[in-house]
Amino acid sequence: MGFNIVLFEPEIPMNTGNIGRLSLASGSQLHLVKPFGFEINDTRLKRAGLDYWKHISLFVYESVEDFYAKNKDRKMVYFSSHGEQDYLTVNYEEELFLIFGKESVGLSQSIIDKNKDKVYKIPIYNTHVRSLNLANAVSVVIYEGLRNIK
Repeated sequence: MGFNIVLFEPEIPMNTGNIGRLSLASGSQLHLVKPFGFEINDTRLKRAGLDYWKHISLFVYESVEDFYAKNKDRKMVYFSSHGEQDYLTVNYEEELFLIFGKESVGLSQSIIDKNKDKVYKIPIYNTHVRSLNLANAVSVVIYEGLRNIK
């Protein structure tokens, strides 16, 4: 049971470490797509992932193109504050690829445009907040997905 958590160009090591821990806890696999805003051996990454990092099912890709080439026939959904569909309406299924963008700007507009029918958002109910923290957003989606496939 679990999902494929995909981070396109993650920038903050603590978020990635926390998401790594979440991937292990949820029975999911973690896919990291370069370039990163940190080194993969960054102590902040390992600290956030605690001693779990060595147990994480981790895949690293050199670029977004590399990721798509190696996973071209997989079912994927995307998460963005610019999505028009609610994350509660995703057809969650095991092994689904859940794709998130980098902390500073999210997914590129070209990725959103190419996948409009598969882009979802987590609603935000206050105009003073632009987006959720990446690790929090991934947690919300993962546990909603697990609730749906049980």
